[in-house]
Amino acid sequence: MPQMAPLNWLTLMLYFICLLSLVSSLNFYSFIYLKKESTIKPHLSIKMTWKWL
Repeated sequence: MPQMAPLNWLTLMLYFICLLSLVSSLNFYSFIYLKKESTIKPHLSIKMTWKWL
């Protein structure tokens, strides 16, 4: 029946929206952040004496 076609488009749109949100959330939460180890040595603190004029 042609009258039922909008319901079919609506269910397909809802299906693809749910699928998109599911894939996006899985992609977001499955990403593992790797901690970078710094190869640069920390700066040595230099003592400075300030003279007020």
